[in-house]
Amino acid sequence: MATAHNATILLTDVGLTWPDGSTALTGISAAFGRGRTGLVGANGSGKSTLLRLITGALPPTTGSVVLSGEVGYLPQTLTLHVGTTAADLLGVRAKLDALRSIESGDVDMRHFEVLGDDWDITTRAGEALRSAGLAEEDLDRSVGELSGGEAILVAIAGLRLGAAPITVLDEPTNNLDRAARARLAGMVTSWPGALVVVSHDTALLELMDDTAELHAGTLTVFGGPYSAFLEHLEREQAAAQQAQRTADQAVKKEKQQRIEAETKLARRARFARTEYENKSVPKIVMGLRKSAAQVSAGKLRTEFDGKVQDARAAAVAASARVRSDDTIQVDLPDPQVASSKRLAELHGSNEPFLLHGPVRVALTGPNGVGKTSLLESLVHPATARAGLASATAHTDRIGYLSQRLDGLDENGSALDNLRSAAPNTPPGELRGRLARFLLRGDAVHRPVRSLSGGERFRVSLARLLLADPPAQLIVLDEPTNNLDRQSVDELVSALGTYRGGLLVVSHDDAFLGRLGITDWLSLDAAGMLTRGVAPAAG
Repeated sequence: MATAHNATILLTDVGLTWPDGSTALTGISAAFGRGRTGLVGANGSGKSTLLRLITGALPPTTGSVVLSGEVGYLPQTLTLHVGTTAADLLGVRAKLDALRSIESGDVDMRHFEVLGDDWDITTRAGEALRSAGLAEEDLDRSVGELSGGEAILVAIAGLRLGAAPITVLDEPTNNLDRAARARLAGMVTSWPGALVVVSHDTALLELMDDTAELHAGTLTVFGGPYSAFLEHLEREQAAAQQAQRTADQAVKKEKQQRIEAETKLARRARFARTEYENKSVPKIVMGLRKSAAQVSAGKLRTEFDGKVQDARAAAVAASARVRSDDTIQVDLPDPQVASSKRLAELHGSNEPFLLHGPVRVALTGPNGVGKTSLLESLVHPATARAGLASATAHTDRIGYLSQRLDGLDENGSALDNLRSAAPNTPPGELRGRLARFLLRGDAVHRPVRSLSGGERFRVSLARLLLADPPAQLIVLDEPTNNLDRQSVDELVSALGTYRGGLLVVSHDDAFLGRLGITDWLSLDAAGMLTRGVAPAAG
């Protein structure tokens, strides 16, 4: 693990307070080394916020962030910038434009100054694109024209091409298919410079040298990959739980001894009163005995009170070491979908596929074949990009969770966004529903544009699942992006009780396998929809 002397990133008592006065992070101190570090933590723990502090996108309210060099950054919100081109993502747009101007006959000196010695920039950019599974001809394609996975891989290839001393990646495997994840793994294992990766992808986290966890406002760096960290955490939690049980037993023991002591004191007092009433002992002697008994009882009570307080303090300290992480909790309303109800029709280049009743359909296929375009044609037919495959809706009650999470009012709060989906629900009930998605207190009033990727996801999910009236067909595009393991479990549980239709695009086979999928469809680059079976485990 890194020390202050060899750290590429040194955080010293770093804290951040939002403009509304709520605290995001406080007292964060840690050192990141020159290798690969995986940054993990539950949704909402502040991982993306911490990355923004490291990159300088946010200034800390307290403490300091010291870096050994420039930082390259892949944000979670990359796919929201639909007008950005592949050349922009690679960081070569200015040089590429300068070269093209020179080649077209414009000999203005400013073009030569911008280009410098990079006369092979087109070739190098093409090589970077090929590492992302694209071609040199794709340099001018926009993020809106690329699949989410393609855009992310191109951006990562651009960061590698830029070779900054420090690079931070926020959820880089979002939207990536198996082939793309393999390409990313190849990039990561030979990454030049220091690399910090926020991810819930356990396979990617296994490629890390160190694991840093943000939990309950504390950042801890562990020397080793994610599996070794989990083993360490499991041992630590087992010891903490045993310490809590021991401490709780000690409290019960001290309380019982206090009760027994009080019982003895009460018996002595009764015996003394009997002697006094029978006048079996001289009055002066009784007075001395009473005074001595009072002093003795006072000392005894003080002693036992101290022991009980010490035992309680030990129990509280032991309890603090035991984790109790919040999770999303959702009960979905019944959308009243009859088994004969037609919901949608998917049109492949070969044949159509009808969705009716509470059917559960998984739509799979490689990055870039048009899965998202098909979903967009179903949900937003007027603005959807034309593709080889499309869809037609047979209900106006469709809930859509887009891959880009771009269906929110950026300037509105979480409360505003949920209110737009359930306008007749009282404000107090809306706040209660948001709390079940771990959005509480002042967080419900913050503008969506200031939220982390995980928080944005929970607002989008709340709007989708808590809409009034409820959706008859739920359409999900890569729904496990940005979700920690517990939140995925809660999403699976919520969808398990949903009585409407479900259409899901995902590269997460394990997630799909838990949804009770009734129909498996695969889309290829020719727009053909093929009926299939669940993919083999692993």
